[in-house]
Amino acid sequence: MKVVVLGAGIIGVTTAWYLRQAGHDVQVLDRREGPGLETSFANGGQISADHAGPWARPEAPFQALKWMLREDAPLLFRLRADPAQWRWALKFLRNCTPARFRENAAQLVRLGRYSRAQLQSLRKETGMQYDQVSKGILVLYTDGRSLQPGMKTPAECVAIEPAVAAMQQQLAGGSYHSDDESGDAYKFTAGLAKLCVDKGVDFQFGVSIEGFSTRKDKITAVKTQESQIEADAYVIALGSYSPLLASPLGIDLPIYPLKGYSVTMPVRNPAAAWNVSLSDEAHKLVLSRLGDRLRIAGTAELNGYDTSINQVRCEAIVKRVMELFPEAGDPSTANYWAGLRPATPSNLPCVGRTKYSNLFLNTGHGTLGWTLACGSGRILADIVSGRKSEIDSVNPQ
Repeated sequence: MKVVVLGAGIIGVTTAWYLRQAGHDVQVLDRREGPGLETSFANGGQISADHAGPWARPEAPFQALKWMLREDAPLLFRLRADPAQWRWALKFLRNCTPARFRENAAQLVRLGRYSRAQLQSLRKETGMQYDQVSKGILVLYTDGRSLQPGMKTPAECVAIEPAVAAMQQQLAGGSYHSDDESGDAYKFTAGLAKLCVDKGVDFQFGVSIEGFSTRKDKITAVKTQESQIEADAYVIALGSYSPLLASPLGIDLPIYPLKGYSVTMPVRNPAAAWNVSLSDEAHKLVLSRLGDRLRIAGTAELNGYDTSINQVRCEAIVKRVMELFPEAGDPSTANYWAGLRPATPSNLPCVGRTKYSNLFLNTGHGTLGWTLACGSGRILADIVSGRKSEIDSVNPQ
């Protein structure tokens, strides 16, 4: 069966890999000049299966109001005359109840652990290298909270990651997820795309996707600026741009772009730089070690499809990191990046069938695309192939 995958980010490429492994003839289309150049390019690097919590949680509405006037706020709503943004925000609020939060978090952890297992199997099978570190994720609390059962003391945090000693005066404690990992999502995406090509997958770059041709309940072709491409099945894996393509088909995807920022800087003092991936809970930042580079990412900004870099937000990330780890990196040569995460109100992705018999979805992974990529790709390939997947398809509320 010929399957066309729309999108060559980490989700599209892992989908193509597992579809090809299932024996399908696969073609991937993308408007950029290569794989992984959008959201996958410079994310935080964490594979946080055991720490995959939704943004929509009981305390989120109060925090969003408190942060609304702060340009460097971890979560910033820039209100626009955009009905899609308001609909998304209302659904987000509905997912902030304790019951919804528990349900969504449980599904994310289940999918995340499955995905992490698939990634580990793929790595073992292919020998891929992408600056991966399998030392867990250490979540750090600096907000003065009292230690809860199971939390690590500051001394225990330092034992897990000696670089944390630099911030011990501010540290209240931490939680450690020993099975989680980190790595360079772009290196992984580009490397897996090459392996896909070796297996016979056809990548077409610089292709502007304009829509679909349909007949009754089937897609007959995908329309590009130059031609129509026919296939037996089609997969939308276009991240934040997925709703723009799905809407003319009468498919309303609960996805809105959530802009995130990252800073990448070289290691200055290896002894002062972290190796274990860290999360700064108070500022909603993730910190990963990618070889001789430090990657710090975070914050979420609802501002439509704007991808411009806000210097204030990036400089706030650098300031926070230098406060915690003053000797770790060299901020004078830091690179700033911003990307759009395809967020659903519940943080659950859209993975599965549509009302068109040969059109499938693998999109809406928000801040967890790297964490959920391999599992989502494997599930989608099973569904397209008519096999029972080990994890059910996901339909966010």
